[in-house]
Amino acid sequence: MIVRVVRSGLVEAEHPVSAAAVDGTGKILASFGADLDRDFFGRSVVKPFQTFVSQRAGADLGTEQTAIATASHGGQPLHVAFVRRMLAEADLTEADLRCPPARPSTAGADRRWYASGSLEPLRVFHGCSGKHAAMLRACRASDWSFDYTAGDHPLHAEVMDIVSTATGRSVGPVGVDGCGVPTLRTDTVALARGYAAFSRDVEFASILGAIRRYPSLTSDGDRREAMINRWVPGFVKGGAAGCIAAAWSEGGVGFAAKAWTGDDTAATAALVGLMDRVGIVADYQRDRLADVVSAPVLGGGVPVGRYELVAP
Repeated sequence: MIVRVVRSGLVEAEHPVSAAAVDGTGKILASFGADLDRDFFGRSVVKPFQTFVSQRAGADLGTEQTAIATASHGGQPLHVAFVRRMLAEADLTEADLRCPPARPSTAGADRRWYASGSLEPLRVFHGCSGKHAAMLRACRASDWSFDYTAGDHPLHAEVMDIVSTATGRSVGPVGVDGCGVPTLRTDTVALARGYAAFSRDVEFASILGAIRRYPSLTSDGDRREAMINRWVPGFVKGGAAGCIAAAWSEGGVGFAAKAWTGDDTAATAALVGLMDRVGIVADYQRDRLADVVSAPVLGGGVPVGRYELVAP
């Protein structure tokens, strides 16, 4: 599969993408691309499993807190408020977070905080701060070290075991994610298989329900993955460097897409195209998601081109 960027009638870039849809038996229902078994780091698409392990270890998260723990949030005031409450309830502080200080990733949120006088990067602004707060709560409950970013921490040993079982493959050797925690290896088919497991296994039901109910907490309201969450039954979670996955809760199907150039917009377009190929996107949903599949390319603030999905 290729996703083209066309500007003013000229093909400006081409993004090769691998994508796969897998059912509950492990059968590949549809796929695009030639590198389906090529390794990459899952990054933030692993967050639902990390949240599950934190919750099982005693994090005691409410529904909204579960959604923010799974988030790559934009640093909106609501996101930050939930993270701060998660810390305060467990007698933790922002200084306990191991994610690096950052500014909000959403421009509008950054402007709001700047206007309110918050001028410096803060750990709580980091898009992964909800995950880190949940991990800290799990460490508090399980009497584990607060050095939860260490590769040999018991929390991550459990995450590796859960993800390996769900995806059906080894997840090592691990790397280090942008937020400092270990990040696991996967491939396109294995990631889809893992999300198929997440969509159908009852043990994951509370995590799935929280993400489905609060997609704007799990990402940010104006992001493409949140738009897909509004119109397709299930949940979508983006990673970094052109990685995205989805679980179709009504059919027990997992989807995954990886753009090998690292282009997130191309990966998201491919994901929706794959969902359409499998047959879970109705006409009205296709209309609502047109700007996800064919995202506009701007010039001077106005559309001058689009992303184009070129699938076999």
